[in-house]
Amino acid sequence: MKQIKVEICLGTTCFVMGASELQSLEEKLPEEIAGRVLIEGTTCLGCCKDRKYGKAPYVRIDGEIMSGATTDAVVLRLKELCDIE
Repeated sequence: MKQIKVEICLGTTCFVMGASELQSLEEKLPEEIAGRVLIEGTTCLGCCKDRKYGKAPYVRIDGEIMSGATTDAVVLRLKELCDIE
């Protein structure tokens, strides 16, 4: 079973715009996917410099950038990747 890597941008802009709340993501994962997800904080994904990505906070899920990330949105995307409804 492949692990899904989640990187939470903890740069200043992302942290202020909501990444601080994303740090508790691991506690909010459903049991079915908790063991399949590796969550890491990263100093900066550099997405705020390139406006094509939308707005902060940013999360990278297996290389895919998610802008305006919220805990609910990240959990929903992880469920999709794990084929769980």
